[in-house]
Amino acid sequence: MAADSFVFQTAGQILGKLTTLAFREIGSIWGVKKNFKRLESTVSAIKAVLLDAAEQKKKNRQVEDWLEKLQDVLYDFDDVLDDFMTEDLRRKVVIKGSKRKRVKNFFSSSNSLVLRITMSRKLKNIRSRLEDIDADRKQFGLVERAPDSPFVYPLREQTHSFVHAPDVVGRDLDKSRIIELLLSVASPSTSSSTTENISVLPIVGLGGLGKTTLAKLVYNDDAITSNFETRLWICVSEEFDLKKLIEKIMKDATKGVDHAHLDLNQLQANLRSFLVSKKFLLVLDDVWNEERKKWMELKDLLNCGSSGSNIVVTTRKRTTAEIMGTMEPYELDSLLNDECMSIFIKCAFKEGEEKQYPKLVEIGKEIVMKCGGLPLAVKSLGSLLYTKREEREWCYIKDNDIWKIEQKGNDVLPILKLSYDDMPLNLRQCFAYCAKFPKDYDLYNFDVILQWMAHGLIQSFDGSQQLLDIGNQFIHELQLRSFFQCEDLTFDGVLINVRMHDLVHDLALSMASKEVSHVNYDTRNISRGTRHLLFSAVRLEGEEFPHFLLKLNKVRSFSFQFEVGPITKKFLDTLIKTFRCLRLLELGESKFEELPSSVGTLKHLRFLSLWGNDIIKALPNTICNLINLQALNLLGCAMLHDLPRNFGNLSSLIYLHLTSKVTSFPEKRHAEGLRSLQYLFIGSCCDLESLLGGMKNLTALRFLIITECPSLTSLPAESMRYLTSLETLWIIKCEKLNLLEEEGMMMELPRGLLSLVLEEIPKLKELPRGFENATASIKYIRINYCPSFEILPEWLMKCTSLSKLNLENCMLLESLPLGMHQLTALRYLCIRNCSENLGRKCKRETGEYWPSISHIPEIFLDD
Repeated sequence: MAADSFVFQTAGQILGKLTTLAFREIGSIWGVKKNFKRLESTVSAIKAVLLDAAEQKKKNRQVEDWLEKLQDVLYDFDDVLDDFMTEDLRRKVVIKGSKRKRVKNFFSSSNSLVLRITMSRKLKNIRSRLEDIDADRKQFGLVERAPDSPFVYPLREQTHSFVHAPDVVGRDLDKSRIIELLLSVASPSTSSSTTENISVLPIVGLGGLGKTTLAKLVYNDDAITSNFETRLWICVSEEFDLKKLIEKIMKDATKGVDHAHLDLNQLQANLRSFLVSKKFLLVLDDVWNEERKKWMELKDLLNCGSSGSNIVVTTRKRTTAEIMGTMEPYELDSLLNDECMSIFIKCAFKEGEEKQYPKLVEIGKEIVMKCGGLPLAVKSLGSLLYTKREEREWCYIKDNDIWKIEQKGNDVLPILKLSYDDMPLNLRQCFAYCAKFPKDYDLYNFDVILQWMAHGLIQSFDGSQQLLDIGNQFIHELQLRSFFQCEDLTFDGVLINVRMHDLVHDLALSMASKEVSHVNYDTRNISRGTRHLLFSAVRLEGEEFPHFLLKLNKVRSFSFQFEVGPITKKFLDTLIKTFRCLRLLELGESKFEELPSSVGTLKHLRFLSLWGNDIIKALPNTICNLINLQALNLLGCAMLHDLPRNFGNLSSLIYLHLTSKVTSFPEKRHAEGLRSLQYLFIGSCCDLESLLGGMKNLTALRFLIITECPSLTSLPAESMRYLTSLETLWIIKCEKLNLLEEEGMMMELPRGLLSLVLEEIPKLKELPRGFENATASIKYIRINYCPSFEILPEWLMKCTSLSKLNLENCMLLESLPLGMHQLTALRYLCIRNCSENLGRKCKRETGEYWPSISHIPEIFLDD
């Protein structure tokens, strides 16, 4: 990837490992201490000139080639170091949990000798290659340069909303005009004269101009929602595939139900059945297709709606607009300079702060003038300058050579790269990695962070912060810099997923260079330096593993872009044996009954996803050899009977998504080995009846989410209080669950709990007494669709940190505790669809409870 970030960061990570106490011990145990020291010296000398090399490569092709060779060697060196760490971890696991005979076998002379010889050869090879590269370094005359600080957190306050919900500037007139056009053709008098039931309005404009934002404004306007029976929103992006488009339309139409298992004939029948005689508005966002035949195939299927139905298309291409439109394309103009300045001020300053910096505002006007009326460019540069208050820093952007580059049409990448170059090196690396995701893809927060962790892109330099927390800070920082767009937040304000504007994705792809490849069976040219593969195929049933991928034995991540259907065991086995260096393997939405036992040989693997595989029945016990595995996603594996007997060997596991047919979890022998687990999501385990006492061993657990477990009757009352790290407890759709005390056992919550959600639990009548333990820490409480819930505890008044209380659809809840006015931290209160009596008491101004709740800034009550 980009030399100025990835090579430098990789070298830094290697040096960081070599200087740790753990590696000093490993060097002594394996007799390679001197080798480590020599390699450390060589890498240090090379690293010192890398920032200068990043500058020199722009003028010297040989330097660029040198950097690519160096990156290749450093990756191989990192693999070797990981081999040492893995063997050391395996040794510790064997000592801790196995019988003396097996320990003796591990340290037998023959076993130890083979490993020593293998490791010694690998180190010798790395040392030789690095010394050659170091010799080449000297001929380029590179000089040492000091790096920027790698720390990125926290760079600014986290309370500003311009990224989360930016005000849309300068599009009111465009919005009104488009709504007028849509409603005019939607009226019976206008549409009756045409032989077609649907009209198509293309919105055309440069990338980064705000076409999608404008379409969203129109889509959500009251005049539109009241005039169309059905509204659908589909992000098309670069591939215009009929089957995938119908799947997306039907998924949106049925509120998230997946239709990928249906064939094309079934899909088109379902689509026509859904749309027939309905007046609908369909937005096809970000269309690139220029083949009229493909469009006509889709249009013919959509022409079954009632008269007055509309399709809005957003596109950068005039040709696409002419092919698809039945109306004259709406040409979106650039924003006026004053409008761009308004956006810039909101992004670059806190509210009202610009008045303190009149000179910066004047410089900002010149910067905005150069952005050509493109809001994405304005927003990006404004966000970049948010933390800078020195005139020279603003002048650097204004006078940068990037403005001298002739812009090609809608090419704002050079402008965006200014913001990229301003990032700390470690943040650049994380951003560029996101090129491996498809365009217009929902990036799930935890998923992205775990992938960064799998590749070692997140480091805790002093060990004081959890990697998940650092990852969250990285996501937030990319959001504040306008590289990520916030999509959804949870009830307690946690970011669920983000998106990247397609131009921002283009920037990531350009920075990722040769390391990220999006491939399919038709791919012919692919770089041998590829480390991250995204494989696109509609169906893989009966297909062999692509031969052109067999040469890529250094790939570190492999993912499928779409649901690929059934895969043969031979395909999987070839994949695993080819990509020995995998850190990440995503087989989500693929179907296979058996995971090959060879998966246990992927000793570098940190992330494994099998989600959505509803035919796999068992996991091979060899999966328990993956002692570096940090994340395992088994969500949707509904036929999975049990977990392997040695599952507790996965001592590095911090994240587990579980769906299976188990009746109890976790077994004691498993739980004792899962002491690193921080996130446990148990979903759709239809046969699960109880969580066992082994839960008390999960002392690192921070997030426990249990959803759609209809047979679950109890939680381990005695064990819950041992979960001293628990911050989030969500229990949703558990029909048989009883949380109240049984047989004298009282369930106690740990004292540090922050977020509690209880939803669709029919037996819940009140909060257990043991929940009082969390009164000092709890910030968020949500109780929803609990029809038996009838009383809030008096100890609620002790919840001095409570900031958000949500009570909905609890028809028996009649009252609030006395003293609600004492909850001075409470910023949000929602009471809806509870008893009429409670609604009457909370009525604004006149209700009995109003004086005690009126201090709360945000209150949502029944009308």
